Amino acid sequence: MFHLQTVSRPACKITAVVIAVVVAMVSALPAVAQSSEATCSLWGRAGKLIYQDDFDKDLRQWQVESADTKNSDISVANHQLLIDAAKGATVWFKQKLSGDILIRYTRRVVMEQGRNDRLSDLNQFWMATDPRNQNIFTRKGVFEQYDDLRLYYAGIGGNTNTTTRFRKYQGNGERSLLTELNERDTLLQANRDYVIETTVYQGCTRVLVDGKVFFSYRDKDALRDGYFGFRTTQSRQQVRDFKIYQLE
Repeated sequence: MFHLQTVSRPACKITAVVIAVVVAMVSALPAVAQSSEATCSLWGRAGKLIYQDDFDKDLRQWQVESADTKNSDISVANHQLLIDAAKGATVWFKQKLSGDILIRYTRRVVMEQGRNDRLSDLNQFWMATDPRNQNIFTRKGVFEQYDDLRLYYAGIGGNTNTTTRFRKYQGNGERSLLTELNERDTLLQANRDYVIETTVYQGCTRVLVDGKVFFSYRDKDALRDGYFGFRTTQSRQQVRDFKIYQLE
C-alpha cells in the first residue's frame, strides 16, 4: 500500500522545485510565440505601378542637394540618372510616399578613373520627413545636415567600401544603428549592376540586393510616409529603371 507519509521532506522539496521549473517554462511559452510573431515574414505582392522614371528627359521629378556643385555633375543621359559627386549629394524623389510600397531600381558604382570615381557609398534614404518643417528639401548635401530628420537609411559599401549599415534616424539627432555587415558579399563590386528593392509593408521594412536580404526590421514606431532619396558621397554612380509599386 502506498502511503503519502513515506515521502521524505527532501523529496518533497525536490518535487516542488521541479514543478516550479515546469511552471516557469510553460509561462514563458507565450512570450516565445510573441517573439516569433514579431518577425517580418509577409511582404505582400507588387500591385499597381504608381511612379516610375526612365530618365529619358530631365530631372523634373527630382530635387538635387549637392555639397560641391562646381566639381559635381548630376544629370540624366541614355535613360540613366548620373550622379558624379565630388562630395556629399542627395537626389530626392519629389513625391511623398505613403502606405505599403515597393521601390525598385538598378544602380552601379562606376570605376573608370574619373575625377570622382571611388568604390563607396551606394546609399539611400526612405520614408524621410522633417519633424520641424513640412518642406524637406532645405539642405545642401552635407551628410550631417540630415541628422535631425526621421528616416530609414541604408549605406552599402560605406567608409570606402568597408561597412554596410542600416540605421533609423529618430528626428532628434539620434541615428540608431540597427544592422552592420562587413562580409565580402555585402560590400560593393566595381561596375556591377545591382537591383535594389526596398519594401515598406505593415510595420516592416526590408532591403534586398540582387534578391538577397541585407536588412529586415519590424518597427514598433514604423515610419509610414515620407520621401525617398538616393544618397552618396564622392563617387560616380548610375541609376536606371526606377519604379515604385503599391503592395497588395
